[in-house]
Amino acid sequence: MLAKARERMPPSAALPGGLVVQPKFDGYRTLVFTPWPAPGPVLIQSRRGSMIQARFPDLAAAAEALPDGWVLDGEMVVWAGEELSFASLQRRASAGGRTAARLAEALPAHFIAFDVLQADGVELLRRPYAERRATLEELFTGHGLTAPWTLCPETRDPATAREWLASWTRVPGVEGLVVKGLRQRYLPGTRGWYKIRRRDTAEGIVGAVTGTLRRPQSVLLGRYDREGVLRLVARSTPLHPEAVQDIAARLSPARPGHPWEGTRFTTSWGSRTPLEVVLVEPDLVAEMAVDTAQVHGAWRHPARFARLREDMTPDEVTEFDEGSGPGGQDGRLMGPE
Repeated sequence: MLAKARERMPPSAALPGGLVVQPKFDGYRTLVFTPWPAPGPVLIQSRRGSMIQARFPDLAAAAEALPDGWVLDGEMVVWAGEELSFASLQRRASAGGRTAARLAEALPAHFIAFDVLQADGVELLRRPYAERRATLEELFTGHGLTAPWTLCPETRDPATAREWLASWTRVPGVEGLVVKGLRQRYLPGTRGWYKIRRRDTAEGIVGAVTGTLRRPQSVLLGRYDREGVLRLVARSTPLHPEAVQDIAARLSPARPGHPWEGTRFTTSWGSRTPLEVVLVEPDLVAEMAVDTAQVHGAWRHPARFARLREDMTPDEVTEFDEGSGPGGQDGRLMGPE
């Protein structure tokens, strides 16, 4: 079951049974299957359907201690100190064999459980969420589960939810809220929940567009690093018609020697599908609304174009900060989860 984006909290009657709110963590959506009937292997399935237990042998080993016949839905994360590290999680997901075993020791995976789809071999998809949650809580208390297992916090209090959105999202790895209905059934593949991301504003330099100079469809934004290299930090969502006119009137074709000449761009984060872009002279500054999901200085999710900042020059834009490693220089773009 998936979530559709909203800008703000929905009314209490928006979902069956009233609302319950959970933090939205920036990790890998994952299902954990314990064998049924036993004996059998533990399976870990990604949102896209890939079986990834070989890449996370530590979590698979921990799941062997769970009772048989359970299916847990949740978010797989990796901690780096007191923060969640999506970059470290990506390293884990791309490693196999001996490297996977080595990284399991250096960067252990954790699982934040927020739903249960099967318990003791009994399917729970048609049960209301409140009942499934009670079953999940019984699993944690009855078996004394600790790390790498975490029960996702939740609240029914709107004031607490607003506080979470304002304060918890300041921590890297917490990007917003997920809103569910207490009487909702679990509908696989359906966007029946809501997600609300915290959005802040930031500035970037327009280095390229999709579409044409006369009718740009989206903008690609960069920031200069300490060496004066323009690094890709975001791609916008599709532009509104009024923004198309405003931007098109101010774009200039790129002159020879553009910083992104020869750069390969792709359609979304982690994708290999090429993205055709038109390079432009990097002399415009745009303000964008962004969420908190960043990797190596670049936003993974599309930014929302807010306006051109004609009061700013490119050298006034915040310097690129790559964080824990290199990023943004290979033209990989941010896309929806």
